[in-house]
Amino acid sequence: MKMLASAQNRVPHISLLRCGLAAAALSIAAISPAQTLRNEFLNPPAAARPMVRWWWFGAAVTKPEILNELQQMKQDGIGGAELAFVYPEVLDDPAKGVKNLPFLSKEMLEAVTYAQAEGRKLGLRIDVTLCSGWPYGGPDTTLEEASTRLKVLEFALPPGQNEPPMVKLQDGDVILSKVVVPGEPKHWHVGPVDPAGPRTGLIFVQSHTRQQVKRAAVGAEGYVLDPFSKQAVATHLAKVGEPLVKAFGATPPYAIFSDSLEAYGADWTPRLPEEFKKRRGYDLIPHLPELAAGGTPAAEKVRHDYGRTLTELVDENYLTQINDWAKAHGTKFRSQTYGEPAVSLASQRLVALPEGEGPQWRAFSTLRWATSANHLFGNNVTSGETFTWLHSPVFRATPLDMKAEADIDFIMGENQLIFHGWPYSPPASQLTPGDPGWSLYAAAVFNDHNPWHPVMPAVTEYITRISALLRQGQPANQVAILLPTDDAWAQFAPGKATITGIMTKLLPPDLIPTILSAGYNFDFTDADTINRLGIHHQILVIPPTDRIPTETAKKIAAYAAAGGKVIAVGHLPRLTAEGAPLTTSTDEMALIPDAASLAKALPNAAAPDLQWKGTDDATKNVLGFIRRKLPNADIYFVANTSNAALDTQVSFNTTRKYAQQIDPDSTASIPASASNQALHLAPYESRIFLFSDAKPGTTPGAPHPASGMWISTEPTRQLSDLAADWHVTFPTLNKSIAEPTLTDWTADPATKNYSGEAIYTKDFTLTSTPKTPVFLEVEGGHALPGNPTTNPEHPALLPNGLPDPRVTRPGPGMHAFYEGPIREAALVVINGQQAGALWHPPYRLDVTKFLKPGQNKIEIHVYNTALNAWAGIPPHDYKPLIEKYGDRFQMQDLQKVQTIPSGILGKIHLVTQ
Repeated sequence: MKMLASAQNRVPHISLLRCGLAAAALSIAAISPAQTLRNEFLNPPAAARPMVRWWWFGAAVTKPEILNELQQMKQDGIGGAELAFVYPEVLDDPAKGVKNLPFLSKEMLEAVTYAQAEGRKLGLRIDVTLCSGWPYGGPDTTLEEASTRLKVLEFALPPGQNEPPMVKLQDGDVILSKVVVPGEPKHWHVGPVDPAGPRTGLIFVQSHTRQQVKRAAVGAEGYVLDPFSKQAVATHLAKVGEPLVKAFGATPPYAIFSDSLEAYGADWTPRLPEEFKKRRGYDLIPHLPELAAGGTPAAEKVRHDYGRTLTELVDENYLTQINDWAKAHGTKFRSQTYGEPAVSLASQRLVALPEGEGPQWRAFSTLRWATSANHLFGNNVTSGETFTWLHSPVFRATPLDMKAEADIDFIMGENQLIFHGWPYSPPASQLTPGDPGWSLYAAAVFNDHNPWHPVMPAVTEYITRISALLRQGQPANQVAILLPTDDAWAQFAPGKATITGIMTKLLPPDLIPTILSAGYNFDFTDADTINRLGIHHQILVIPPTDRIPTETAKKIAAYAAAGGKVIAVGHLPRLTAEGAPLTTSTDEMALIPDAASLAKALPNAAAPDLQWKGTDDATKNVLGFIRRKLPNADIYFVANTSNAALDTQVSFNTTRKYAQQIDPDSTASIPASASNQALHLAPYESRIFLFSDAKPGTTPGAPHPASGMWISTEPTRQLSDLAADWHVTFPTLNKSIAEPTLTDWTADPATKNYSGEAIYTKDFTLTSTPKTPVFLEVEGGHALPGNPTTNPEHPALLPNGLPDPRVTRPGPGMHAFYEGPIREAALVVINGQQAGALWHPPYRLDVTKFLKPGQNKIEIHVYNTALNAWAGIPPHDYKPLIEKYGDRFQMQDLQKVQTIPSGILGKIHLVTQ
C-alpha cells in the first residue's frame, strides 16, 4: 500500500507562546531592561520570522494556488517569501490546469502582481530574484555582453617558426597578443628565448565562458552576463529588472535578490586593459605571460594588480550599479556577495543587505563572511540562505535537522533565516498516490506536502525567537581575523579569480577551530575595511600573510599603540600590497609560530567570553556561542552542535550582577551565575543566558522566573508509566491497532510505505497533581556514528577540531547525526488541550497545567517524512521533459529514497522533580 497522507488540518497548529503570560508582562509600564528583553523574546516582531525561497517551476502557477500557499506560509509562522523563477517540472497539461508561463510574459507578470498583493495583505514580506535561475543573464544578454574569460593557447614551435600558428577563433573571440616564450607547452616560463632550445608560442584570446543561466525557467534561457561590464548589467536591469519591479506596482518589493556569484571562469572583460592602465598605471597586455605563468615577484605583482582591478570593476559595475538602481526603485539590494567574480569582503559595504550561506562554523564560511561584513558596516540584520542541501534527498530533512543547522547559523551571527526552500506545488503535481509533488532537485522541502508540516509553527517560533533576540544590542565578537586579501589577489590567474575560493587555502585549517575552542567568537575583516573603519575588536589575529597595504600596517600600529592586541601567526607581513619591502614597523605584533599557539596567546591578550572548567577538547569543539552586548545587559546564545549530551561548567565574561538561564522552547527561566555555571544540554539543545544590571522578575505581574524549567541534575519521580498499551490510528487508512509495545510502522506491510500522521491515544489516572512541574518525557534516541560537523564533506571531528578523514559524507550539506525516539515529530494533546510539540532532544514537555486529578487522556499526533510513500512508487520519467526543454536539472540522491523508521520508538513517562 503506497500513500501520502495529508498533514493539513489534523490537529490545529500549536503555538508555544504563553499568550496570557506575555500579555500580562507587556501591560507593565515600568519594567527592568532584562524584563524588556524577555518580553520581546516572548513576543518577537514579525520582521524576525524566517522567510522562504519560493520556487515557481516553469513558471506554471495559478492564482488560487498562489493564494493557498501564501496563506499556508502565514499559518506556519513564515514571515515572507522570495520569488524565485526556475526550470519547468512538467510539460503543459491542460487537463490538470498546468501551463508553463514564459518568463516575463504578461501572464507570469500578472501572477507576480497577484502574489505580491496577496502576500502584503497577509503581512508577508515579498522579495524577488532579479532573474530566472542564476547567475544574472538570459535571452537579452548578447554574446557581446556575456561573461568573458582570458583564454591562453599554447603551441610547441618547430625550428625556424618564430611565431604561433594561425588559429580559428570562435564567434566573438579577439586575439589580445601573441608571444614566444622559452620552454615546452605547460612547462614554459617568462624570459629570454634561446632559438636553439624548446620554444612555446602563446596566443592570448579574449573569449567567452559561454556559461548558460543555471536552472532557467521557460523563456529565460541565455548567457550569463559579464559582471564586470557596466553596460551588460544595465541591459539586464532594463530588460529583466524593470518589468519585474513594475509588476509590484506602487509597493516595490522589500528587496531584490542576487544569488551567489557563480559566473564560473569570468576573469576578463573587454574594457579590462583600458581600466587596468588607468587604475594601475601600466599596460597589462605585455605582462600577460607573467599573469599566466606566475612564480616570480614580478608575476605576483601583475597578478595582484589584475585581481584588484577585477574587484574594483565588479564593485562599481555590478554591486554599486544594482544597489543604486534598487534605491531608485524604492527597494533594497540583497546580495550574496561571494564566489566568482572577484568580490572582496569590503565589497559587501556596497549593498544594502549582504547575505551568506553555509553552516561551516569551524572553517571558512561565506555565511561568516556576510555576518562579519554586517557587523563591521553596522547592519543589524544578516540573512542567510539556510538549509541548502539539508539532509539530501529532498523530503528527507526533519525538524531536528533544521535545528541542528539553524543553531550553527545563529552562533555565526545569522539572524534572518531564509529557508531553502518552499516549492510551489499544486495538487496536480502529485501524479500518483505517494508522489510528494514538485521540489527543487537538491534542497529541503518546507511546504505542506511534507507530512511533519503541522509541527512547522513550533519550529518557526523557535527560529523567530532566537532571530529576534540576536538583533538586540550590538555584536560583541572579541576577535577579528585579518583576511590576506592582497595575498589572494597575488594568486589570481586565468580561470582562478575568486577571493573566497582562494581564502580556504590561505587560512591555516586549525586557525578558526583554535579560536573557537579557546572560548572566543570572531569576525573577518580585511585591509580595505580597516583603512575605512579602523579596528574595533579586542584582538586582531593576522594569519600567515605576505602582503599588507602600508596604510593598513600604520592603522594596525596605531591600534596597538592605543592598547589593541595584535597576534601574527607563522610570520610577519613582509611586503606592501604592491610587492615592495614593507618598511612600516611590525614591532607591535606578537608573533606566534603556528595557529595552535593561539590557544595560549589569546588568553594573554584578553579573557575569553566563555570559559570551560574541567572540559575535554571534544566538548570545546562542539559547544558554540554568540554574545550580544547592550548598555545594561549581555545576551549569550549557547548551543550544543553535537549528537551527544553535554554536562559541563562554564563561566561568562560579564560584570552584570543578575543572571537568568532561559529555555528557548518553553521560555521558562531559572536564576543562573556568570561563574562556574552548570550547563546540561541534550544533543542539539540550546540555551540563552541573560545577564543584567537590574534584578529580573521583581516587578509585580512579571513572569515567575522558575516556571517549568527542567533541571537535569535533580532526581525525578515517575507519576505514570506510559510506555505500554497505546491505541494507534492511521486516519487516512481507516486503520486502528493496539500496541502493547510501541513499534516501528515499517514493520507492518500495511504501513511500510505510509507517510503521514498516526494518532497515539492512552488514558491514565492520577490520584493527585503535584505542586512541582510535571513533564511528559519520551525516553530513547541514539547518536549515529560520527559527530556532526560544519565541514560539508566530513561528519566527524578530530580532537583538534579538524575534520576526521576516516569518516566521510558524500556530497555537500549537513544533517543531525541522531535518531530520536519520535520519528520525526509530534504534537501533544492532553485532555483536549494542545500541550506542545516534540521535535528535538530532549523530547520533553512541561504539561503541568493540562493535567487533572483522576482520569486523563493523552493524544500524541506523530508525523514522519514523505520518503516512505515516495519509496513505494516507480521513479518519475523525466525523458519527455528533457526532450522538450533540455536537461535543466538532475534530481540528487534518488538512490536514498527508501523507507525509514517511523512512529514512537522510545518509552513514554510522566515525571516530576
